Amino acid sequence: MKTASKQSLLLSDMPLHIAILFLVEFVRGAALISFLPIYGEQELGLDLDVIGAAITASFVTDTVVKLAIGYLLDKLSVRAIVSIGSLFSLIGIAVLQFADAPWMFISAAAVYGVGISPLWIVCLTKVREDRRATQMGFLYTVWLVGLGTGPVVTNLLLDYDRELTYWVLVGVTLVAALLSLCIAGDRSVRVEVVPFRRQLSILGSRLREMKLLLPGMVLQTLAAGMLMPILPSFAVNDLGMSANQYSLLLLIGGGCTAIGLIPMGKLSDALGKKWFLIIGFLLFGAVMFALTVKPPVGLAMLCALVLGFSYAAVLPAWNALLAAYIPPGQQGLGWGVLSTVEGIGGMIGPYIGGVIATGFSQSSVVGLTGILFIFISTFYVFFPFRLFRGEEPPHAVR
Repeated sequence: MKTASKQSLLLSDMPLHIAILFLVEFVRGAALISFLPIYGEQELGLDLDVIGAAITASFVTDTVVKLAIGYLLDKLSVRAIVSIGSLFSLIGIAVLQFADAPWMFISAAAVYGVGISPLWIVCLTKVREDRRATQMGFLYTVWLVGLGTGPVVTNLLLDYDRELTYWVLVGVTLVAALLSLCIAGDRSVRVEVVPFRRQLSILGSRLREMKLLLPGMVLQTLAAGMLMPILPSFAVNDLGMSANQYSLLLLIGGGCTAIGLIPMGKLSDALGKKWFLIIGFLLFGAVMFALTVKPPVGLAMLCALVLGFSYAAVLPAWNALLAAYIPPGQQGLGWGVLSTVEGIGGMIGPYIGGVIATGFSQSSVVGLTGILFIFISTFYVFFPFRLFRGEEPPHAVR
């Protein structure tokens, strides 16, 4: 009876997790896609390489703490871990008001990055094995709605009042931190007690089995990370967009992704994942490369629509593949390790993008991003795992 009560409590807690996830991703999207690039360049006069370094710093701290958080989630309460993370996020956002020097700007972004890892891994541990792609689709819908509405709202507010924009971000982060105190105190999942070194050994064997997935894990986050410091400037300077038009571009791309995630997840569960990944990556790369010819605004909006649906095809199938390699009873640590590997690209991508944009042009960053996604697609045409035919990889654990 006691066990059933605890399970009921955890199930009732899931809407709270989703609500906090939305708020956290709203601020993440607002800060990394719009606020830091625009505020840093226009208000503080920072170069794009400094802005790229700040975004990279947030990804570095996010990535570095993922492994530790994964292990702690197997040992400690969700409430403690998520609440501490939320406090770091709040401090990082609050310090931006005083970040009038490059080192302070970068440091504030780094502190913010510490706090954005825990909740995402908690949500991943709750995905059912038999409905991975479908449930990943729902989870990513919430993620993208938050991530997409954040920069749209921020762009509109930045045109009106930059100080108000700052306080909105602080306020939303504070609400997320307060809500995290309401999470149930139990651990996210009941896990078999296995020594930490043994867990790392098991996960190391999984990484060796999935070695052909590793290029996609790193390169797609590298390519996406390269875009982050230059997107607002590219839209204005190369595509000739106003701030409102850039907001609409983000809304179209993010909206199409959010709309497509759940149906694409169901289709990839039913039909297999290989061609969803190959076609999705190929279309995404080709459209990104096409943007370098500086199409008119109307055509750029159409490109955003195609990008959105392409990304929707990739995300559920890709993360369902990764989930097959998580050992049973080690979801927290497992997702921590895989998220850390994926985070390597995101860690260095923004800095590389900022340096290339400063040394060459913003358009060259967009073109290189397109080439990387096309390369990933081509690579996986020859990917041999039976998993692409809807089966598990040779030694994956159900």
